[in-house]
Amino acid sequence: MIRKMKSSDREFYLSAADEFYHTDAVEKPLSMERLNANFDEAMRSDVYLEGLILEYDGEKAGYCLLSKTFHTEAGMTLWLEDIYILEQFRNKGLGKELFAYLDENYSAKFERLRLEVEDDNEIAVALYKKNGFRFLEYKQMIKDNKL
Repeated sequence: MIRKMKSSDREFYLSAADEFYHTDAVEKPLSMERLNANFDEAMRSDVYLEGLILEYDGEKAGYCLLSKTFHTEAGMTLWLEDIYILEQFRNKGLGKELFAYLDENYSAKFERLRLEVEDDNEIAVALYKKNGFRFLEYKQMIKDNKL
């Protein structure tokens, strides 16, 4: 089951996100202060950031953070910021269920879905390709100001 994140999910989110941000799938770990700020933003409003909880047999199994932006090449764009499924719940169809949920609930509002993935995360890449994602032909660059 996929559902909107609630304020009572804070402890689960903080634990799962901290675990996620200590994997090879991300550039660097995030501080608890940043993770709390992300959760607070998702709870404040769904204008910029929205959180989803993935459940399996009634247990919290993962989370997804969605951010919303306008992209000049595609219009309204939904960024899949974080997708993380706890290890014991992987390969149980939650990724497939998440993408079906996104298609059903967001495809009418957003012209593009976008995400980032490490090249060597072959399982995630296969899942994303199976759900219609493709690699862009250009690289992104960032400049961090105050983090």
